[in-house]
Amino acid sequence: MIMSAQATGQRMPEPGTGMWDLNFKHLQAFLAVADTLSFTSAADQLGSNQPTLTRSVRRLEEQLGVPLFLRTTRQVSLSPDGARLRDRLRELLPHLSQALFPEPERPVLRLGFAWLLPDGWVQEAIRRFEKETGAQVELRRRDDRWAGVDQAAVDVALLRGRPPADRMKVTALGAEECAAAVPQGHPLDGRSWVSWAELADHPLVVNSMSGAIQDADWSADAPPAGTVRCHNFDECLESVAAGRGVSVMPDLVLRRNLHPAVAFVPLREAPSIPLSLIRPVQGAHPLAERFALVTRKVLLTRRSRAAGRVRARP
Repeated sequence: MIMSAQATGQRMPEPGTGMWDLNFKHLQAFLAVADTLSFTSAADQLGSNQPTLTRSVRRLEEQLGVPLFLRTTRQVSLSPDGARLRDRLRELLPHLSQALFPEPERPVLRLGFAWLLPDGWVQEAIRRFEKETGAQVELRRRDDRWAGVDQAAVDVALLRGRPPADRMKVTALGAEECAAAVPQGHPLDGRSWVSWAELADHPLVVNSMSGAIQDADWSADAPPAGTVRCHNFDECLESVAAGRGVSVMPDLVLRRNLHPAVAFVPLREAPSIPLSLIRPVQGAHPLAERFALVTRKVLLTRRSRAAGRVRARP
């Protein structure tokens, strides 16, 4: 064993002397030399210099009472005790380093949403934000009007519809077009598009808790034939599937296979759905503004590219 002092009859060092005074850097120095078998290469690896490294290794050998290297003018090799110590330290030293110098916990930013994050740019914004800040974005679905921001359940939230007028800082993110959700086999199923006015001829399923389209979006002169209320996106989708009525959703549903019993049809002459990112005015997460900034930059870059492609068309 490496503690060969016992084998030679030497007493185990008492606390405060001998191996009890081992320096973590001495162990790092030894392992670097043991892995490279070169004091010069090991010094470069550790950002040190050869004399300092040599002193560290000699100090470790003195404390253990055994030679760890066999040195000649031409080469450095491990002694049997050095080889055994190298094998043990390769396993133990990383754990010891983590225990002595733990990495700081990764900051977390909680992003709330009520249903269906927009395609593409949200995911890109999250990746860029995490890369730039080292923080982690946790996605939290909340079936309420402000997606949990007002209850401090999340730090920032992506909202559809009209954002709150007070207590929240709002970053406008543009708007989405609408699509109609209709039951499979419904008279509107299979149409290439449906007008906003046509939906008034059918009962309307409204997500009164977190839906983007509410009763106020309909003209008082031409209200829907009836209203079926529900409290979240899943209830809205299932109500449509059950034939309770039709509903209005962002047009990203046209690109997703959400329900086998629901068809989605492009909707014309409909109000667009505002998108916004909200966070508290007081007591906001330290990285909330950074996330809003990154999100805006991603959106602007994507829109600029899209505009360039349009201009480039013949």
